[in-house]
Amino acid sequence: MSSTIDESGPLRKPELVSTDQPPLKKQRTVSDLNQVDQLKQLTTVVADTGDVNAIKKFSPQDATTNPSLIYKAAVMPEYASIVDDAVAYGKGDLSVTMDKLAVAFGTEISKIVPGYVSTEVDARLSFDTEGTINKARDLIKMYDEVGVSKDRILIKVAATWEGIQAAKQLEKEGITCNLTLIFSIAQAIACAEVGCTLISPFVGRIMDWHKKAKGVDGFAPTEDPGVMSVTAIYNYYKKYGYKTIVMGASFRNKEEILELAGCDRLTISPVLLQDLTNASSDVHQKLDAAKAVNMDIPKIDMTESVFRWMMNEDAMATEKLAEGIRGFAKDIKKLEDIVKAKISAKFD
Repeated sequence: MSSTIDESGPLRKPELVSTDQPPLKKQRTVSDLNQVDQLKQLTTVVADTGDVNAIKKFSPQDATTNPSLIYKAAVMPEYASIVDDAVAYGKGDLSVTMDKLAVAFGTEISKIVPGYVSTEVDARLSFDTEGTINKARDLIKMYDEVGVSKDRILIKVAATWEGIQAAKQLEKEGITCNLTLIFSIAQAIACAEVGCTLISPFVGRIMDWHKKAKGVDGFAPTEDPGVMSVTAIYNYYKKYGYKTIVMGASFRNKEEILELAGCDRLTISPVLLQDLTNASSDVHQKLDAAKAVNMDIPKIDMTESVFRWMMNEDAMATEKLAEGIRGFAKDIKKLEDIVKAKISAKFD
């Protein structure tokens, strides 16, 4: 009901007139959205987990896995059948069983996310170009056997020089790659120049190194060395028109994530996705491709010798790359121990 005044004659008592109109629907504003939903308006959000149920909860575009995440998922009771099926498929062959296990988790994840699923090559092949290429082909063949197209899969490879050369060949074959353990602009440039589909520059691990080196408890988000590294890589790519996707990874807190809003992709753990879901403060775009084009950034002509020298001069990148490879290899061995026991129980 609303009131109107007839101004054509003497002032009279307002007459109540029915409008018979439904109340206006309140428009949803940015402040009504949680930070995950706001972030999705600026960046493609990716789930960094092998836990299928966690992925269902947050509805990401893509999902990434690695040996550490697969190990965590494989020891969860709800995924025991996936492990058992992989053991049966492998028929006693440990290598085949391990590959099938990675593909089995990836297949389940591909049923949930509409975009890419990343599956990692054995970290122990990080310095073996041909070995990496052959392993990637094997994984793609296994995906094809269960009807998952290779254009849904990103083969994850550590960004050593050898790994980058493997990715160069795989991309020529139409096998898309995610180059991981990126800690240096040298790695990022080398990946872009061979046409890698996507790179995963790490944020939190860079911050960890600098915290220890400088004896501090942490950094303000704008001064976080990991955030600054990914920002520099993103701006370099956009300045020079590289098509390789930049996907920030390895976050320690949600402030690092928010400081990279606008990045092509961000892969986020379920814990931090929940933190962002529980918060509703405004999320502002921090990275902008249009602005990067006009930045004064010198071009680096990347060669193997330049790559190796730049890595040599960057203690953090050298140490964290080696540490990351060792860590993934360690978790592969732990997973192998579980699988070996199951193989023995079934086939011995």
